[in-house]
Amino acid sequence: MTRHEEQDDAGRQQGRRSRVLKAAGLTLAAALVVGIGTAGWAYWHLNDNIKSVDIDNALGDNRPAKAVMAPSPSGSASASPLPTEAVNILVLGSDSRSGEENQALGGGDSSGARSDTAMVVHIDAGRTTATVVSIPRDTLVTRPSCPLPDGGSTAVAYGAMFNTAYSVGGPVCAVKTVESITDVRMDHYIEVDFSGFAKLVDALGGVTVTPDEDIDDDDSHLHLAAGTHHLDGTRALALARTRHGIGDGSDLGRIGLQQTLVKALLQQIASTDLLTSPTELYTVADAVTGSLTTDTGLDSLAALMELGQSLKGLSAAHLRTVTMPVVAAPSDPNRVVAQEPAASELWASLR
Repeated sequence: MTRHEEQDDAGRQQGRRSRVLKAAGLTLAAALVVGIGTAGWAYWHLNDNIKSVDIDNALGDNRPAKAVMAPSPSGSASASPLPTEAVNILVLGSDSRSGEENQALGGGDSSGARSDTAMVVHIDAGRTTATVVSIPRDTLVTRPSCPLPDGGSTAVAYGAMFNTAYSVGGPVCAVKTVESITDVRMDHYIEVDFSGFAKLVDALGGVTVTPDEDIDDDDSHLHLAAGTHHLDGTRALALARTRHGIGDGSDLGRIGLQQTLVKALLQQIASTDLLTSPTELYTVADAVTGSLTTDTGLDSLAALMELGQSLKGLSAAHLRTVTMPVVAAPSDPNRVVAQEPAASELWASLR
């Protein structure tokens, strides 16, 4: 081969390498653009999933005082340390019984949404221990006047069932009613749609529970023998709705099952390494954000992530679940009222 031919061959090889490298570079660039675009779309989608209510603005200053925040330690290595102060969150489970999806998930015959689950979650300073206090929906309370979106307000109601607050005035009235009976400031509000809860359980791969008695409830469509069971989302939701197939058939029996589910969910989250699978992480995040209504302080993915990261030291073993002390109402044996002074002492411990 002549020198001229060798130079031509080398040129052709260099040209091919150049084209290959250029194609690889364009492919990599395209992949990065698509990846960034997909990540951006995913973040926007998750952020857009979250619905919110401006509770602070609606209620104004006529509320229990905020807890005094301890100053951040000086010389912190992090420019933006995670919050560590105590926080109180009202968590409501809203149960829509209408529509084909909810009927398939064991809903009843009534229409609209209602709040059958109410929990005040108190996270202690340091955020490694917490207390969840359930408020029975059948508790008779004085429901305060609540502001409405149209500028009007609801009337004060004496001897009203606790869960009517949500029915007549939504999240704002639910928060105001809880604050009026507890004298504890709710720093945040989180409402979980029950059908979204079922999707979350499925996204996490189910939850494991161990009821100590048989459950046989035609209303919730759950039939479960005593012992350990791994439940999918549909059956976990049925467990959350069950009341007639356990204990005395009252709401207090259902509260015990719901508290068991909260701990089971925490344990399942702790045992699932979502960071190793972006697809699974997105599925879980989509299920969580798609089922939430929050106050405006938690209505972004960034705010929810900060809250979640601040709770990374909290485990199911350090979560205490209790029910507000109640006794049968003198006016109606099918209703309950707060048992004093035990109820007031419990709320005072959370301030």
